[in-house]
Amino acid sequence: MIRMMVVDMLEEAGFVVAEAPHADAAWAILERCQANIRVLFTDIDMPGSMDGFVLAERVADAWPHIGLVVTSGGRRLADSEVPDSGHFLGKPYRPKDLLLAIREAV
Repeated sequence: MIRMMVVDMLEEAGFVVAEAPHADAAWAILERCQANIRVLFTDIDMPGSMDGFVLAERVADAWPHIGLVVTSGGRRLADSEVPDSGHFLGKPYRPKDLLLAIREAV
């Protein structure tokens, strides 16, 4: 439910969004489309063989041109702990804070 609301909000803000239900699906999308993706927004707590933080680390290593925004309701990180100079956005977050983080990561 939250993912659908975030997708709607980002699309209304003018972003083209590719969504994935888990980190493995996100990785598959990235392998096909990384040249067209500018930012990865991921929750740390994602199902699949890797969590969102591992996904962010792998993306930073494979495609450093992709900006990173990581969120979590259960963990708190400093921006400096997010790979590749990414941004951390704690839950609950305000829509305007997410939009700002995405714009800064582009």
